[in-house]
Amino acid sequence: MNIIVSSCLAGCDCKYNGGNNLSKKVSALMDKHTVVCVCPEVLGNLPTPRPPAEIKDGRVINNLGIDVTENFKCGAALALAEAKKYNCTAAVLKANSPSCGFGKIYDGSFSKTLKDGNGIFAQMLNDNNIKVYTEEDEFDF
Repeated sequence: MNIIVSSCLAGCDCKYNGGNNLSKKVSALMDKHTVVCVCPEVLGNLPTPRPPAEIKDGRVINNLGIDVTENFKCGAALALAEAKKYNCTAAVLKANSPSCGFGKIYDGSFSKTLKDGNGIFAQMLNDNNIKVYTEEDEFDF
């Protein structure tokens, strides 16, 4: 099975603060499946580290007040192309992220408050019939 995965969950230092979100569950997937790692934010030409961003009123705004929506959309489209190239049927993405969150994302107030919604990339995958999970979900591939 081919699975698209947020690069930060695989241990790549691409997170907004320059770190990663290494997940043992994702590491275990790498032993059994073909894992395609992507970071839509990096693919969208955003630097690492970078100011944190959240979705507010349908736009991705960083904590400096700069609208980075187009970077997020461009990176998500490139990441989706990778998922399609490798015929990925599922994704494991970073929970709550403005790119990768699925079901819940931060509300745009930078107060760690969650709201219902999906990140830009997670929504694109869902719209293309690729099953989306986060590292917080139970999955058994």
